[in-house]
Amino acid sequence: MNNETVIVLDFGGQYNQLIARRVRECNVYCEVHPYTLSLEKIKEMNPKGIIFTGGPNSVYDEASPRYERAILELGIPVLGICYGSQLMAYLLDGDVKTAPVSEYGKTEVEVDSSSKLFEGVQKSTICWMSHTDYIAAAPEGFKITATTPVCPVAAMENEAEKLYAVQFHPEVLHTQEGTKMLRNFLYNVCECTGDWKMDSFVEKSIEAIREKVGDGKVLCALSGGVDSSVAAVMLSKAVGKQLTCVFVDHGLLRKNEGDEVEAVFGPEGNYDLNFIRVNAQERFYNKLAGKTEPEEKRKIIGEEFIRVFEEEAKKIGAVDFLVQGTIYPDVIESGLGKSAVIKSHHNVGGLPDCVDFKEIIEPLRDLFKDEVRKAGLELGIPEHLVFRQPFPGPGLAVRIIGEVTAEKVKIVQEADAIYREEIEKAGLSRNIGQYFAALTNMRSVGVMGDFRTYDYAVALRAVLTSDFMTAEAAEIPWEVLSKVTTRIVNEVKHVNRVMYDCTGKPPATIEFE
Repeated sequence: MNNETVIVLDFGGQYNQLIARRVRECNVYCEVHPYTLSLEKIKEMNPKGIIFTGGPNSVYDEASPRYERAILELGIPVLGICYGSQLMAYLLDGDVKTAPVSEYGKTEVEVDSSSKLFEGVQKSTICWMSHTDYIAAAPEGFKITATTPVCPVAAMENEAEKLYAVQFHPEVLHTQEGTKMLRNFLYNVCECTGDWKMDSFVEKSIEAIREKVGDGKVLCALSGGVDSSVAAVMLSKAVGKQLTCVFVDHGLLRKNEGDEVEAVFGPEGNYDLNFIRVNAQERFYNKLAGKTEPEEKRKIIGEEFIRVFEEEAKKIGAVDFLVQGTIYPDVIESGLGKSAVIKSHHNVGGLPDCVDFKEIIEPLRDLFKDEVRKAGLELGIPEHLVFRQPFPGPGLAVRIIGEVTAEKVKIVQEADAIYREEIEKAGLSRNIGQYFAALTNMRSVGVMGDFRTYDYAVALRAVLTSDFMTAEAAEIPWEVLSKVTTRIVNEVKHVNRVMYDCTGKPPATIEFE
């Protein structure tokens, strides 16, 4: 990677990935690293700028994450955000204390628009605050460039040393001019040129893959999801028939999805590759019989997927490279190792030991999900596949509460297809982060015609999110929900009740399991 780079040093903040995504949206390549990254390594990377994230700690607590003062003396521009701003002040002998009044949420901030950081920003702007400590006094040589009625140093800077700090979070959408501020840091302070462009990334990646693979054989596990599809097409463009894609249909996909994947990538599709479809539906249903706990279901499906993939790989014989659709959030979460395990992720990350290959190729490991979609469009992948709704690896098994059966899969497939169809018709699909139907384990009494029924309840889920780390329930127009409900009850057998999930993340997860 020869692009200009900005480093995000993570001090335990919840928005580390979001900061990096915002930077990349400004056409500047950005990587997230733990705060333990050595000073020597930073010097080797020669970044154009460094950003300190927020975090839950207090800088004056001895156990809090720190960095040596020398990082502020490299001559590399630094932007401290929230905890990062307090850390900058603390390292440079400013005064950080517990705030007399904590600030949370949208806050009106008065800024000095003559600052390079606030160029073009309104003098009074809304920012997102979240702090219990504050900078009581800025370090020597710093100028205060933003304040609130209860925060005397909402922003500060030492222009000569290229050090900037903000108490608020410019990376979140609630900060109305946050992207402008980050862009100002990147272009006015770091003097970036903006060389991170998706067309050149795709072109360079294809060339690099072609050079690496040579005349070798490549194997890819294709789920039909966005990540594996983009990875497969990129490899196809690079090495053609040297690539074999194995699509394991576990019977837990959305309605008609297995056939749709085959239509795109199979013999009648547009891509130069070898395609193998394994119809293993009954095998997965048998393994899941009697299992009700979500985490257990995930592990069973992940394990069985590997076994099926292994068997197909053995038929192919030795391959030189195995392709994974790993994306950058996977890399960050694995590398930083700070997140609690909420649920197991079903990815080709659980690699089968028995597959004989020499090396792994991860062509998307530097990309966020939105960048993967951009790469897909650059590669000419159909929009309906590029903008496919996020779908868990274990598929509908985690959208069925309780035991998974073929009958329940059919119910949720039909209900989900109706829901997605009506959302599309209403023109809402691109405005909602994720939406789907799930099957609850609840059965209740209903009346259909003159008959008493005792059938299942379907739950509809739709959330608004930009980063999938937090989310809030989407306010879908009642007429749309009403139409979806009527159609599901009328058209899907064994359903007599439809509910809408209004819970955000947190406290819930986005998936319904």
